[in-house]
Amino acid sequence: MNPGAGLRLLLGACAFLACGVASAASGADLFKTCVACHGQRAEGNAALNAPALAGQQAAYLQRQLQNFRTGLRGADKGDVPGSQMRAAVTVLPDDASVAAVADHLASLPKTTVVPARGADLRNGNNLYHGKCGACHGGKAEGNVALSSPRLAGLDAAYIKRQHGNFRSGVRGSRNEDRYGRQMAMMANVLATEQDLDDVIAYIHAQGGAK
Repeated sequence: MNPGAGLRLLLGACAFLACGVASAASGADLFKTCVACHGQRAEGNAALNAPALAGQQAAYLQRQLQNFRTGLRGADKGDVPGSQMRAAVTVLPDDASVAAVADHLASLPKTTVVPARGADLRNGNNLYHGKCGACHGGKAEGNVALSSPRLAGLDAAYIKRQHGNFRSGVRGSRNEDRYGRQMAMMANVLATEQDLDDVIAYIHAQGGAK
């Protein structure tokens, strides 16, 4: 065989195998390393501080995964779950794998949460639409154009923890985190813990918001 032809054949075979590896490492395959915390269906696990990811916007998921990878999120010593997540994302070696996982999670059926008893849904409705709905959507479905994530389907403990992180500066205090800084400015608009509980109950009452 002509040496040049043999080399081309070898290079072609290597390229084929490389494509096969890339194809095998689909978003679903990559997510298998995450199910111990986030669940087989990415439904989340409040006991493990792991939020639901299923049905969340791909762009938002991709941005947050990148934030964890770069230390823009999860680097503050006051964010223990965030630091755990920052370590976990090291299994995603490059931007392509981050995008693949985000697309996979966005394709999964959306999660729902039963509203807590005892909450004032009327107050929650009024506060949500007065303070949050313009960005996060009338039914907490999120708004891709405004880079605002879906809130319906996230458990109460996670929403409360992130709200507290934004208020305290644990999250959203870095200049590079444009969207985080926007949320940090809005985190003080709810006057009391009860108001936050009522807003969360309203969010959960939206059920399977699209």
